[in-house]
Amino acid sequence: MNRIPTGGTFRIVITPGEPAGIGPDLCVLAAQRERPVELVAIADPELLERRARRLGRPLALTPFNPAHSPHPQPPGVLKVLPVPLRRREHCGHTDPANAPYVLDTLQRAGRGCLDGTFAALVTGPVHKGVLNDAGTPFTGHTEFLAAITGGDPVMVLAAPGLRVALATTHLALRDVPDAITAARLERVLRILHRDFIRRLGIERPRILVCGLNPHAGESGHLGREEIEVIAPTLDRLRAEGMALEGPLPADTAFTPPRLAGADVVLAMYHDQGLPVLKHIGFGRAVNLTLGLPIVRTSVDHGTALDRAGTGHIDAGSLEAAIETAIAIVRRTGAASAPADAPHVSAGP
Repeated sequence: MNRIPTGGTFRIVITPGEPAGIGPDLCVLAAQRERPVELVAIADPELLERRARRLGRPLALTPFNPAHSPHPQPPGVLKVLPVPLRRREHCGHTDPANAPYVLDTLQRAGRGCLDGTFAALVTGPVHKGVLNDAGTPFTGHTEFLAAITGGDPVMVLAAPGLRVALATTHLALRDVPDAITAARLERVLRILHRDFIRRLGIERPRILVCGLNPHAGESGHLGREEIEVIAPTLDRLRAEGMALEGPLPADTAFTPPRLAGADVVLAMYHDQGLPVLKHIGFGRAVNLTLGLPIVRTSVDHGTALDRAGTGHIDAGSLEAAIETAIAIVRRTGAASAPADAPHVSAGP
């Protein structure tokens, strides 16, 4: 484990994601600000230069050398670890030929975080369909990074005033009920409880847990997952001292009286919780992956192919992801650590 000195400079690595989308634009915009840390983009330098010209933004790229000490980032400058595109990109038009490029950037970033070269990873948006069309089974960043790092990930999205965690992530809706098992729920809740204490500095996190079915099953008349799986799991973990409330009907779990004092809502599936979160904070939210042995944050949006190279984008989510990553590293003081190592970290 590599320790970060209090107040010291460290490196944050950024992967732009889909080259035909707005990820490269976001990297260019991120380079325009002075920062107390060193940003390193893993990308094709010519891609970034082309996008900077389209946006009319200054960009001086400096080859990344891990042997050099990190320095605070001046505006208009960006370190780059070069990975060549397989084929030149065209804004707004995806190309499966570049799928290996996208995956290569993620693999290098993940390994660099594991070995302490980088203190944290911030990911730009990828296009899952293109990666799968290229023949690589890809369900999402979260699962891909878990395979690289050996972690046990839990996806949490955080916006001002609300955090939402997911019991299942990128699953077809028809597969969700079978995935809601006692073992899965216990694993997710233990990771949430542990990392909210160790990474977010919340002494006794209060977790609201949604039911799976409408009205949380209506006493078994609309489904029995709440009775047979969710409630018994919550009872068992409450007996250990966890502050858990539920299973709650999802249509009332997000009301202000319920959320008052809550630290996170655990939704059973992707579209049960994230529409509420994005309604509240789209463009300002951060995707924070817990349960990994590295610090990883991400934007809360997709590739926005129609806006690539136009300049009509909002970099607010990327800025929030960078600031969240910096805050976590500052408070944990570690570039990387085992998933079960103690953490005390800033919340989004």
